[in-house]
Amino acid sequence: MDENRFLNNRYQLVQQLGKGGMAVVYRARDQLLERDVAIKVLREDYSRSPAFLERFRQEARAAANLSHPNIVTVHDFGMDDGQLFIVMENVPGTDLKAMIVKRGRFTPAEALPLLIQACAGIGYAHRAGLVHCDVKPQNLLVTPDLRLKVTDFGIARALATIQPDEQSEIVWGSPQYFAPEQAAGGAPAPASDVYSLGVIMYEMLTGSLPFQASSATQLARMHLDLEPPLLTEMVPGISPVLERILEKVLSKEPSQRYRTADQLGRVLLNFGDASQAPSLALTPEAAPPVSTVQAQPSREQTRQRISRTQPVAAQGPEPLDIDWVSIGLGLLMVVAVLGLIPFWMWVYFVYNPPIR
Repeated sequence: MDENRFLNNRYQLVQQLGKGGMAVVYRARDQLLERDVAIKVLREDYSRSPAFLERFRQEARAAANLSHPNIVTVHDFGMDDGQLFIVMENVPGTDLKAMIVKRGRFTPAEALPLLIQACAGIGYAHRAGLVHCDVKPQNLLVTPDLRLKVTDFGIARALATIQPDEQSEIVWGSPQYFAPEQAAGGAPAPASDVYSLGVIMYEMLTGSLPFQASSATQLARMHLDLEPPLLTEMVPGISPVLERILEKVLSKEPSQRYRTADQLGRVLLNFGDASQAPSLALTPEAAPPVSTVQAQPSREQTRQRISRTQPVAAQGPEPLDIDWVSIGLGLLMVVAVLGLIPFWMWVYFVYNPPIR
């Protein structure tokens, strides 16, 4: 598709921003509203499937109803010259995958604010009854001022309606981030998005994916059967509490993970607040350099150590909680009792006068 072409006599394609196996993304100009937008133009062969067309319309409508600061807004969708397209908010910046490739390992202080924003956007969709199904760093856009927005809601679900010979190419488009139940062909759930967020978290903190293989089939088996290397083995000096959080997120069984992205976001937010306290602060100076780290304990010993570790937020002394009402009532009772002593003494001496 040539640049400067118009879609539906409204959207002028200005510049190609990216290209993938299923679509090409352009920066475009909405001539009607006079604003810049991003347009994703899907492959022509997708538009030939009636089932895909109907599912695409359903998912695009659902995505257009999502209004959240951490979700890319969907403005419009349609078809031009036999090609489906979806019009979205134009987000300046780059995607998280490009940042990981460029920067390598993130510190927890750098990674957590971005992950918490991703959890906020995906958690909002979960509350609306939507599952993203294709959470990966390529779908997390980051602006120059480090605001994160999630994109491509619903497209993966629509692609599930294509022909079986096409499905393997599309469904395995990002197998590095798929949950075990998705790798096994099962229906995705909010916990599946949580697992994918865990893979992204692992990649940000270690600079590498938990599983790497040359084929989608091998990756599927790894997600189903293998445990990734421990975070503390990959990043010496990192908090074991953070590792315990990540192990829960990457559980093979969906019921053992956090149920929604909202829950994961709250856990990460609480950890971040606690880690800012002096007793839990994790600074590069506090972490021993890789070259000076002594022999690591066994995996089982490390897991036992992690299981005994509980996040404790450093706090100042709590203010005294004094129940002044109860104290006042108690004082009144004391006064009343003491006031009765002279009365009973008088009664006693009236009936028992002293002997003279």
